[in-house]
Amino acid sequence: MKKNLALILIVVMIFSLAGCNSSKTEEKTTPSATEAPTSQADVTSTEPAPTEVTPTEAPTETPTPTEVTPTEVVTEEPTPTSAPDPLEGKYLKDLFAEHGLKVGTCLNVQMINRIAVRNILLNNFNSVTMENDMKPEAIFSQSKSQAAGEIVVEFRNDALKMLEWAKENNYSMRGHTLVWYSQTPEWIFHEDFDTAKPYVDRDTMLKRMEGYIRDVFKTLEDLGYIDLFYAYDVVNEAWLDNGQIRKSHWTDIIGDDYLWYAFYYADKYAPESIDLYYNDFNEQFKTQTLLNFVNTLVDENGRYLIDGIGLQAHLYTSDDLNSYFNMLDALGATGLKLQLTELDVCLGKYQHPLPGVEENFKPQGRFYYDLINGIFERVDNGTVKMDALTFWGITDNMSWRKEYKPLLYNDALRPKYALYGVFQLKELAGFE
Repeated sequence: MKKNLALILIVVMIFSLAGCNSSKTEEKTTPSATEAPTSQADVTSTEPAPTEVTPTEAPTETPTPTEVTPTEVVTEEPTPTSAPDPLEGKYLKDLFAEHGLKVGTCLNVQMINRIAVRNILLNNFNSVTMENDMKPEAIFSQSKSQAAGEIVVEFRNDALKMLEWAKENNYSMRGHTLVWYSQTPEWIFHEDFDTAKPYVDRDTMLKRMEGYIRDVFKTLEDLGYIDLFYAYDVVNEAWLDNGQIRKSHWTDIIGDDYLWYAFYYADKYAPESIDLYYNDFNEQFKTQTLLNFVNTLVDENGRYLIDGIGLQAHLYTSDDLNSYFNMLDALGATGLKLQLTELDVCLGKYQHPLPGVEENFKPQGRFYYDLINGIFERVDNGTVKMDALTFWGITDNMSWRKEYKPLLYNDALRPKYALYGVFQLKELAGFE
């Protein structure tokens, strides 16, 4: 009897111990209601999945959905596909080449230093014009001129970097500019190149002009870059909208015929491979002035000293394109080449920019479409002789008129309706 009682006590103790261990295990593995996992890793088990699953009874309540492991997400979720890019395989230089045109942009070192901008450049453009680094103030050395007694031409590091980059990437270039009332150092007009001294006389200034025009072309040749250039702006912005010549040190010292001498010297020293241009803005308001002017730029044999007229084309979405096309037709009738040299199309009108929103970007896209379409038509039918068109920049935030949002790409380098308009993709250019 005592033996049986002892056996019963042992069995009771064993079951008691088993119940305690089961309770401790539940306390260890079940999180407290006050604890929250700190990350997704805290709620995802790191233990390997068991190779066998023990069947369970059907639940009486709807079970809480179990988490899907990452491997299940990858295998079960379909791979997303992106919408086709309407510009895939399309590049501006190919489009313009179909009409016998180069297509260009202005250039500064910031543009070639930014990888994304540089890629747009390389893919789309085959011509560049330095935005500022070949203007007179950027290529003359005052100290060396004083030492030499004549204007010394010296390209600075940024210009040299861009020249080399253009050469390495097989770009053609427009030179901009030789003679201008603006961005020209005051000291070149004074005795001994010293602004504290009097202005020089007419003959001295003509000699200085001839010397530096000669040396620009010579320096480019010596540096090995002359073959990049197919066009050069000899004179920039010499005429006012009212038909009067713009007064400047050039007119004050030499006289109005400084214009003729500038082209005479450029024609004398530039290689035959470089076309010589007069460049101006508001060209649609200066049509008759330009017609009268170019007819004066002939030598003693009646030969033109000028090859083409550069039309800056700083336009606005409020401009009348019919008037612009009438100007193109009138100037084209001279037989001289025409180029759009600094094209941008601002939202709104002069001194009244419109905000950069959808309802304003669409008319800009339509404007670009109609403008480029009209140019292609005139080039193709021979009404206008044109071999290049240049946009004055690529992205709105890098434009000299950024508040007007005038270019083809937005600040994030995304295409605008304007770009689709240039590509002649009418359904994407803002037309309803």
